[in-house]
Amino acid sequence: MPETKKMLILAGDGIGPEVMGEVRRVMDWLEKSRSVIFEVEEDKVGGAAFDAHGDPLTDDTLAKAKAADAVLLGAVGGPQWDDAPFDKRPEAGLLRLRKELGLFANLRPALVFEALAEASTLRAEVVAGLDIMIVRELTGGIYFGDPRGVETLADGSRRGVNTEVYSTTEIQRLARVGFDLARRRKGRVCSVDKANVLESSILWREEVQKLGDSEYPDVELSHMYVDNCAMQMIRNPSDFDVIITTNLFGDILSDEASMLTGSLGMLPSACLGAPDGAGRRAAVYEPVHGSAPDIAGMGMANPLAALLSFAMALRYSLDMAGEAELIERATEKVLDGGLRTADIMQPGKAKVSTSVMGESIIRALDKDEQAA
Repeated sequence: MPETKKMLILAGDGIGPEVMGEVRRVMDWLEKSRSVIFEVEEDKVGGAAFDAHGDPLTDDTLAKAKAADAVLLGAVGGPQWDDAPFDKRPEAGLLRLRKELGLFANLRPALVFEALAEASTLRAEVVAGLDIMIVRELTGGIYFGDPRGVETLADGSRRGVNTEVYSTTEIQRLARVGFDLARRRKGRVCSVDKANVLESSILWREEVQKLGDSEYPDVELSHMYVDNCAMQMIRNPSDFDVIITTNLFGDILSDEASMLTGSLGMLPSACLGAPDGAGRRAAVYEPVHGSAPDIAGMGMANPLAALLSFAMALRYSLDMAGEAELIERATEKVLDGGLRTADIMQPGKAKVSTSVMGESIIRALDKDEQAA
């Protein structure tokens, strides 16, 4: 009997529905060619949910996310919601989804496909073979710490306050994800902090080192200040394997890493929770590129980051690593064949639309299946 996988698709705003449409096509292909059934439910998140319900993430949608084997999310946000109340803006729905599902670990791979090495703003020889996994803590740190807010002082001036705070538990559970990934990769972890000026980073460094010494002596552990890491990622990006870091630093470094690869449109991500007694994790998979409202509805969006995010879902949530490799291999073949969306266009290559890129992935999957 085919195995059923329960999926929730939250296409969201901007180009989200367009790239998620191509994911659905690949899901349909897998259903036809593999012994699997995707039980798919679709709902709204972000600005689309605010317009429909006055809330960027409803309780009903949250319940569906908790019940799913994996959540696929397109993108949230756009200028039309800039004047919405702060707690009702599209991004607030995304933050709540992460918090309520306990998605503490954000995995952002920065992988340079050989065909796109020339698309990077760095020299091709610097980024050739680049394969970095950034593991960002997602539910703590300065984005969630208290006290926070904007207050008016006695003299009438104002002060904004945010608090960077981490506990041993938060640090070690994130670090453990990074160490486990490193064991399946090149065996190296670089923990990034600002321990020369921040007490929270002093604790971070001490707890990561303690965990590495006690549980992962086989993994090479190094520490680096975030400013130096930002510089070294430009200077010698291939020196890195797995990077583990805080919410704020990870947010910045992962966007920097995206430029090493040539385009945000190529970067997938996974947000993972802690495994339960049966080993099941809550998880949300989403492309890094955001809603790109300037090109929404124009058929220009690159669907590859969304497709690679789906591949991550197959690998980390659905126990379908072989199928994940099929999608990754098809992506590489399509790029080797010279097809490009506008964001990764290069001289001498063929510029294609969102749907044509998706159809090309399907054709590559078909050829792979026939060759097998």
